Amino acid sequence: MNQFVSGPAYLARGLGICLRKPRLLVIGILPALLTGVLYLVLLILFLVFLGHLSALVTWFADGWAPAARTAVRIVAGIALAALAVVLGVVSFTAATLAIGGPFYERISAHVEEQLGNAPAAADTPVLRSVGRGITDALRLLGLSVPIGIAVFAIGFVPVAGQILAPVLGAAGGGWLLALELVGVPYERRGLRLADRRRGLRGHRPAALGFGIAVLLCFLVPLGAILLMPAAVAGGTLLARDTLD
Repeated sequence: MNQFVSGPAYLARGLGICLRKPRLLVIGILPALLTGVLYLVLLILFLVFLGHLSALVTWFADGWAPAARTAVRIVAGIALAALAVVLGVVSFTAATLAIGGPFYERISAHVEEQLGNAPAAADTPVLRSVGRGITDALRLLGLSVPIGIAVFAIGFVPVAGQILAPVLGAAGGGWLLALELVGVPYERRGLRLADRRRGLRGHRPAALGFGIAVLLCFLVPLGAILLMPAAVAGGTLLARDTLD
C-alpha cells in the first residue's frame, strides 16, 4: 500500500519539474492540444450516437416491455462509456506521444539530466526506431482491447457491475498508461515493450498508483492536455527507479 500511494508522487514531482521550466510545459502541451481537438470531435460523435449504440448491442431487448428495455439500454450505455474511457485514454496517450515524440523526448532528457547519470541515446537508425515505436504502441492498444471488453461485459452485472467495471477499468487503464509513459526513457536505452513490462512488474504497486493517478487526472476536462508534460516527466522518474 505504501508503494501504491507513492505512485501519484511521481506525477506530482513531474509537474513540479515542468512548472520550474515553463518552456517544457508549453512544448509538451502543444501536441496534446492537437490530439485533444481530434478526440473532442470523437467524443461528441460518441455522445450523439450513444443511444443508437446502446440499442445496437442490446438487440435482444427489442421485444421487451418498455421499462425493461430502457433499463437494460441505460446499463449498456454506462458499460459503453466505461469501455470508451479505457480505450480513449490509452489511445489518446499513444497518439499524443507519437505526434509529439521529439518534444516529449526533450522533456524526458531534461529530467534525466537533472537527476544525473543521463544515458546516451541508443544508436538506432531513425526508421527502425520509429517502426519500433509504432509496433509497441499498437501492441499496447491491442492489450487495451481485452481489458475494455471485460469492463464492458462486467458492466452488465446488476449492481456489482457498476462498481467492478470502473475499478477494473481504472486498474487496467492505469497499468497501460504507466507502460506507455515510461516508453521514452526505456527506448533511449534501446529497450522494448517487453523490457518495460518486466521493469514495471517489479514495481507494480507504484506503477499502478502512478497510472491510475494519471488516468483520473486525464478524465478532468483539459486535464489530459495540461498534464501530459507532467505525466511524461513522472514516467521518466518512475522508469529510472524501475531500471535502478
